[in-house]
Amino acid sequence: MQKQSTKIREIFTSIQGEGPYVGQKHIFVRFCKCNLNCAYCDTDFNSQNAKDYNIDDLALNLADNDAEVISFTGGEPLLELDFLKEFLSEYKSKLNKKIYLETNGTLYKNLAQIIDYIDIISMDIKLESATGQKNLFFENEEFLKIAQKKETFIKAVFDENISDVEIEKTTTLAKKYNTLLILQPKMPINKGLDLDNIYNKFYKKYKNIRLIPQVHKYLNLA
Repeated sequence: MQKQSTKIREIFTSIQGEGPYVGQKHIFVRFCKCNLNCAYCDTDFNSQNAKDYNIDDLALNLADNDAEVISFTGGEPLLELDFLKEFLSEYKSKLNKKIYLETNGTLYKNLAQIIDYIDIISMDIKLESATGQKNLFFENEEFLKIAQKKETFIKAVFDENISDVEIEKTTTLAKKYNTLLILQPKMPINKGLDLDNIYNKFYKKYKNIRLIPQVHKYLNLA
């Protein structure tokens, strides 16, 4: 039986630069596809620059790496559902590494099929004011209903255009599911961005928040 294969943009080892696991060594597996088109996205999704891997190829690339966490990122990793399901079912226990999923939090039906293999979920809320994408709070909530079975945090990239309605809806979701909320300023940070004011607007509504920029960019890491 032929094993699942897909295109992977890159596999590299670096520190995690976002969220509560900043500074931890991860192996990053970056997939090519995405179901959104965010204005600030800095990822090259050109599949011509990607390489084909089947699940055995990927396992071989990860096996001897001393990082204890595999971070599936993209793009949107949950678009690779069949590949991930087969890979994780066969190799998660053999590799003995934690599985960290970086996702835009919209493909909740796909998450349901692999949630048992995931250890940590970094779920983005894509705010329309920063991304140009229509707000997807319904999909985000359906996603959180499933994601709450595992360690999950929410990440919201914002800029000076963030609205009070977006702050209200984001904090309401985080509070409902008792989830850590990471506030991440859009890079490069606009000098006119009033971080203190925006932080306090969130904090008045929900206390379990952290303001964490993209640390890897300050350190000039991948």
